[in-house]
Amino acid sequence: MPSNEQPRVGVIMGSKSDWPVMEHAVAMLERLGVACETKVVSAHRTPDLLFDYAKGAAERGLQVIVAGAGGAAHLPGMVASQTPLPVLGVPVESKSLKGLDSLLSIAQMPGGIAVGTLAIGKAGATNAGLLAAQIVGLQDARVREAVEAFRAEQTQAVLDNPDPRPQAQ
Repeated sequence: MPSNEQPRVGVIMGSKSDWPVMEHAVAMLERLGVACETKVVSAHRTPDLLFDYAKGAAERGLQVIVAGAGGAAHLPGMVASQTPLPVLGVPVESKSLKGLDSLLSIAQMPGGIAVGTLAIGKAGATNAGLLAAQIVGLQDARVREAVEAFRAEQTQAVLDNPDPRPQAQ
C-alpha cells in the first residue's frame, strides 16, 4: 500500500491504553492494503475533538470508522451520532468487568443510531479491520480481491494442517 494513499478507514480509540487491542484492526487493514489513520479521541476527555473528527470524517475521504473503547465505551455511539459513515465498535477489555461493560455499552444503541458491534478484544479488533475492508471492497475491486485472497489462505491453512496434534519434532 503506498504510504501517500489517502486513508479510507479511521481507527480511533478512547485512550493510548487501548492500542494493544486496536493495533490488530490496523494490522488487518494493512494486510489487506487499506490505508487507515489512527488517533486517540476520547468521548469524555476530548468531546469537541470527537465531534470535529466524526463530522469531518466523510469530507476527509474516510468510508468507515472503527472505534475501540473500554469501560463506559461511549466513543463508538457518540461518533455514530455525528457521522453518516458506518461505525464499527470494538469493546476493549476493562479490568473490572473483563469487557462485558464495554460490550453492552456499545451493543445497546438506541434505534436510529447504528453501531456494528464486534467481539471483545483482539478478535473483535481483527474482525473490525476485516469488516471495514469488506465495506471498502464494495467499491474497490483491489480490496475485495485482497479479502478473497485472505479467506482463501485461511481455508488452505486448515486444509494443509488437518491434524490438531503438535507435529513430532
